[in-house]
Amino acid sequence: MEKVKAFMKRKNIEISAKRYFVDALGAMAQGLFCSLLIGTIIKTLGLQLNWQILTDVGSYAMAVAGPAMAVAIGYALKADPMVLFSLVAVGWAANAEGGAGGPLAVLFIAIIAAEFGKAVSKETKVDILVTPAVTILIGVLLAKLIAPPIGKAASAFGLLIDTATKLQPFLMGIAVSVLVGIALTLPISSAAICSVLGLTGLAGGAAVAGCCAQMVGFAVMSFKENKWGGLVSQGLGTSMLQMGNIVKNPRIWIAPIVTSAITGPIATCLFKLQMNGAPINSGMGTCGLCGQIGIWTGWLSPSEAAIEKGAVAITPGAKEWLGLILICFVFPAVLCPLINMLLKKLGWVKDGDMTLAK
Repeated sequence: MEKVKAFMKRKNIEISAKRYFVDALGAMAQGLFCSLLIGTIIKTLGLQLNWQILTDVGSYAMAVAGPAMAVAIGYALKADPMVLFSLVAVGWAANAEGGAGGPLAVLFIAIIAAEFGKAVSKETKVDILVTPAVTILIGVLLAKLIAPPIGKAASAFGLLIDTATKLQPFLMGIAVSVLVGIALTLPISSAAICSVLGLTGLAGGAAVAGCCAQMVGFAVMSFKENKWGGLVSQGLGTSMLQMGNIVKNPRIWIAPIVTSAITGPIATCLFKLQMNGAPINSGMGTCGLCGQIGIWTGWLSPSEAAIEKGAVAITPGAKEWLGLILICFVFPAVLCPLINMLLKKLGWVKDGDMTLAK
């Protein structure tokens, strides 16, 4: 056992929830952002402007989502270069075989292939043959064997959430908004979770609402402490910056969570806000305005995941734009500070509790 532990330490193979479900998941979201998400934005612009070159560029970027995710996961796992490059084929196979649930298949399969690749890397005199062969064979064979059922399971669970939200928009609006919003602020990737589940439609709209409640909420209610730099870094960056302060005083999290519980059902019941762009957008909130761009692209050109659930292209009217602006920006900016004022009067929160570390 000691020899095994020593070998794994030497190979930097760390079997832990943090390494696989925080580091790898977060990196996977970045891979998705740099392929599927940005590709969707560019392609939509190309279609709307009738610029074929932009449409082609976007299509090419979208096509390499699987390899981008796998390489990002390998990077997070600190894979050697030969392993990292070999994961391109693994990611393509896992995403293709996984269908609508491809991202979840890529996550599991890329982790396994990367760790086996790391284990054999630089252990033989013919490393240039052994390392890519082991990584690709294990990864692609797993893709053929387990990617389809993983993909179907993820797709089915996402469809269950979508159907439940349609049947119970009020209760599910609260649940999805709160849970995805919390995931966004925790050191895990809400974007990757939404992508894995293929979260679109009303459920996607509730997810966007929850994320915006956290990001815009923390940005505005901590403006006194963090000024414009904090407003931008949290409002357009991530509310995860507040995790250190949440650990010190968890009550500062009450206002954004309550706000998300309010805006979620408003999004699903009143405005019927749907996020039919790439599912990753559902978990992005106002980060680079990706959540709002996802809603916009979903209106004009729904993603494949959304089309499978019955989404169709629409021409947005005043109600759609009003709902987007109120849910994503106005309500969080107003409700969070008001709720936080009440918490201050109760003595649960005080000035300085949300000051970001320099």
